[in-house]
Amino acid sequence: MASDTPESLMALCTDFCLRNLEGTLGYLLDKETLRLHPDVFLPSEICDRLVNEYVELVNAACNFEPHESFFSLFSDPRSTRLTRIHLREDLVQDQDLEAIRKQDLVELYLTNCEKLSAKSLQTLRSFSHTLVSLSLFGCANIFYEEENPGGCEDECLVNPTCQVLVKDFTFEGFSRLRFLNLGRMIDGVPVESLLRPLNSLAALDLSGIQTSDAAFLTQWKDSLVSLVLYNMDLSEDHIRVIVQLHKLRHLDISRDRLSSYYKFKLTRKVLSLFVQKLGNLMSLDISGHMILENCSISKMDEEAGQTSIEPSKSSIMPFRALKRPLQFLGLFETSLCRLTHIPAYKVSGDKNEEQVLNAIEAYTEHRPEITSRAINLLFDIARIERCNQLLRALKLVITALKCHKYDKNIQVTGSAALFYLTNSEYRSEQSVKLRRQVIQVVLNGMESYQEVTVQRNCCLTLCNFSIPEELEFQYRRVNELLLSILNPTRQDESIQRIAVHLCNALVCQVDNDHKEAVGKMGFVVTMLKLIQKKLLDKICDQVMEFSWSALWNITDETPDNCEMFLNFNGMKLFLDCLKEFPEKQELHRNMLGLLGNVAEVKELRPQLMTSQFISVFSNLLESKADGIEVSYNACGVLSHIMFDGPEAWGICEPQREEVEERMWAAIQSWDINSRRNINYRSFEPILRLLPQGISPVSQHWATWALYNLVSVYPDKYCPLLIKEGGMPLLRDMIKMATARQETKEMARNPILSSPSISKSGQNFLLFLAKDVPDKEDTVW
Repeated sequence: MASDTPESLMALCTDFCLRNLEGTLGYLLDKETLRLHPDVFLPSEICDRLVNEYVELVNAACNFEPHESFFSLFSDPRSTRLTRIHLREDLVQDQDLEAIRKQDLVELYLTNCEKLSAKSLQTLRSFSHTLVSLSLFGCANIFYEEENPGGCEDECLVNPTCQVLVKDFTFEGFSRLRFLNLGRMIDGVPVESLLRPLNSLAALDLSGIQTSDAAFLTQWKDSLVSLVLYNMDLSEDHIRVIVQLHKLRHLDISRDRLSSYYKFKLTRKVLSLFVQKLGNLMSLDISGHMILENCSISKMDEEAGQTSIEPSKSSIMPFRALKRPLQFLGLFETSLCRLTHIPAYKVSGDKNEEQVLNAIEAYTEHRPEITSRAINLLFDIARIERCNQLLRALKLVITALKCHKYDKNIQVTGSAALFYLTNSEYRSEQSVKLRRQVIQVVLNGMESYQEVTVQRNCCLTLCNFSIPEELEFQYRRVNELLLSILNPTRQDESIQRIAVHLCNALVCQVDNDHKEAVGKMGFVVTMLKLIQKKLLDKICDQVMEFSWSALWNITDETPDNCEMFLNFNGMKLFLDCLKEFPEKQELHRNMLGLLGNVAEVKELRPQLMTSQFISVFSNLLESKADGIEVSYNACGVLSHIMFDGPEAWGICEPQREEVEERMWAAIQSWDINSRRNINYRSFEPILRLLPQGISPVSQHWATWALYNLVSVYPDKYCPLLIKEGGMPLLRDMIKMATARQETKEMARNPILSSPSISKSGQNFLLFLAKDVPDKEDTVW
């Protein structure tokens, strides 16, 4: 079971300050630039956290607005100290790095910051005397500068941002630099001359960079402990250089087997060379490689017994010469990962859940193309088998989705995996905090991608949560996203069906403020448009029925939404649906339930007072659709209209007395023990029909409704009736001379003999059964 450990005070304060910069840390200078308050001094621990959390919020939080001059808060090293910061994506621009150039940075990670240009190369020189770790991974444009900034002619008229490759920049003066990541650097950058000034590199990442001559690497043979050459097209010359780097503890020569064709094939000889020459090796990644020769031990020669990581028992022959098991061995998408005895504590591969999770963990940050395929394997495991490391799996998928918010493949596979990882089977193992993180990344995916598969996966995943309770912390956002999905022009019926279902659930059992807010977002209009589209297509499906059900829920005790329904042609759609789909019982129930809500609003009832509407409601009194529900709801609508008195009956046909008789007949035909397909949050609209003598039939309908509900569902509705003051109203009604005898008898009948009545129900009914004589009867 995951724990709901509260956030640390540091985390809460950091989040609050970042969301209220002008009210906490800074002020606006010239109404534009943020400046730190003069009496504030922040140490590096706080400054680093503020910057790194700011980046996280910008990339992951929908309701967080980045501030253009945020980095100017840290422009003065006398009041702020930055040492270790991680910046990513398009958030970071040249002026941001320029703003912090006076800081003594020790660690600077820039990941996929494609808006950085060669101006930032010059800014990097400001950190040269202190920088120990630097990552420029995916900063594709940082080696480009604008040619003739004042403007250029000819082709520049077509391409106004004429850019040229900077080839004269080097790391001269970066004397303390030990860790450098140049992964996915653009072609044409002279890597050898760029790196030559660095005397004692300990870690180097040249992922995706192609160089035919790797001899320059030997200048660090006595210092280099980590070398990453992912997706570099290797040759025997590269191998000869690599094995000279005798200090290496981590070597990654893996590749994406789908990205391009590589001539180089790994052989037993190459693996043996690594083992023999690189005696300090603790981590090796050869994922994606085709093994030319058979490096594995035959099944006949494999050691019997349990799986072992001892090198002497290794199923991979060259690794039997290892002095100790490797800490990590990358074998993802190779045949070797399926062998029995692998001499490593942690293995990435596709054999089982453990290997797949190791792959996601190892490759998420810099290799989304590999990560998406690993998550796809996890999806199959969660779908077909049982996920044994649920919390780890969930956290890894969440991290991948956050890290690659704009990567379609990650979003598709990740959202699909989340659907299976959050289903009811795993519910008890997940904390509230973790489930909220899932909701956040799902909504991020819905915002970032209009692609059908992502939208469907995200909607399905939301269905695994308790609605509206678990979504309430993002209530407005999730409704806005669902309404945008429900654009009638969309052709994908499955997404529409799921989205309408979610919308319906979101407006059921929430307070009126929530319903009014959602109504103003366009909820009512969107549902009516969906209904209109279905009518034109002459289709009554789940989308049609859910749309009416959603309107029924959102209009409950919310007059503004009821008015909106009428103003946007809702009654015409009601009549058209009734005519087009006369046999659709659930549809009729939903429509009449909605109109019951409209009829509860006194100011709107005159709009229902037409011969056409009253005739339709009267005819539906005799309906047997969905048990008594359609007839009951039609009678409810008419009861509220009758409650306005004879003077409000502004039509000649049908006559008020005629409709009253039909209402009495309908109520008498209902089974008082009918189980109901309805859910009342409040009895107030029913209770207001009791203390009146204008319409005895309305009073009778209200009494029957209460009698039925407290009899059949006493545990649920007796407390509600007591809470809302219903019992005194019923007792007073029994004394009224205008009340019909059958109404009084229904209010007084104890029905205590029924074994289904709970204690609370019995107490309530006993209360009503007390000797309460009226003016006509002295006993009952």
